[in-house]
Amino acid sequence: MNRQAQAVVLLLLGGAVLRASLTDLHLRYVKAGLQPFLVAAGLLLVAAAAMTLWYELRPAAPDDPDGHGHGHDHGHDHDHDHDHHGPRVGWLLLLPVLGLLLVAPPALGSYAVGQAGTVLPDRVTSDYPPLPEGDPARITVLDYASRALFERGRSIGDRRVQLTGFVVTGPDGQPILARMILSCCAADGRPVKLGLTGDPPTGLADDTWVEVTGRYTHKVGRDPVNDAEVPYLEVESWRQVPTPKQQYE
Repeated sequence: MNRQAQAVVLLLLGGAVLRASLTDLHLRYVKAGLQPFLVAAGLLLVAAAAMTLWYELRPAAPDDPDGHGHGHDHGHDHDHDHDHHGPRVGWLLLLPVLGLLLVAPPALGSYAVGQAGTVLPDRVTSDYPPLPEGDPARITVLDYASRALFERGRSIGDRRVQLTGFVVTGPDGQPILARMILSCCAADGRPVKLGLTGDPPTGLADDTWVEVTGRYTHKVGRDPVNDAEVPYLEVESWRQVPTPKQQYE
C-alpha cells in the first residue's frame, strides 16, 4: 500500500466516522455526550488524509530552480520516482469503513439483558431529589430502580411514575422491563431490569418498546445471572411505543 492508497483509506475512514457521528447511528455505539469527540476525530482523519494526498500529488519542483542551465542532478529523479510503501495490513482499515457504511447493527437488547446481570451504581445513602412535576412523573428505568432499592421508595411514595423500556421475557416466563446503560460505549453496556406486577405487558415479543405507568411496590426479586436485587413496579397501564432514538440511558 503506497501513501496515496493510505490517504484514500484514511479519507474513507474519516468520512465514515463523520457520517456516523453526524447522524443517529453513533447512538448505537457510544453515549450521546461523546458526539463532539467523534466529530473531532473524523475531521482530524479527513484533514490528515487531505494533507497526505496534497503532499503526494503536488507538482514536482524543477531540477534547476535558479535557471542556470546546469543540471544539479543529485538523485532527485530517484527520490521522485521512489514509492513509499506501507504494510499490507493497512488494507484492513477498510473493514471498519465498510462496517460503518454498509452495516447498521442494532442497539443492545434482550439478548444482552439475558447474558448480563442487572447493575446499579453503588449507593447507600438517600439524597434523591423530589420526583418531577406531573401525574404521572416521567422518570428513567435507572432512576426508579435506584430509588426503589437504595431508599426503598421513600422519595417515590404513592406517586404514579411513567417509564419507557423494552420488554424481555424473564427466566420464569414473565415479562420484565429493561434498559441498557453505558459508561462509555456499547462494549461496556449493562442492563437495568425491573420486575412487573399488576397489569404487565403481555403477548409482546422481546425487544418491544413500551411505556408503562404504575406505582412503587416493596416487592424485590433476584437476578439469576448475578443474584443482584431486582426491584418491581406495580403496573397500572401500558402502551406500545416506537423505538426511541436514544435507546441507552
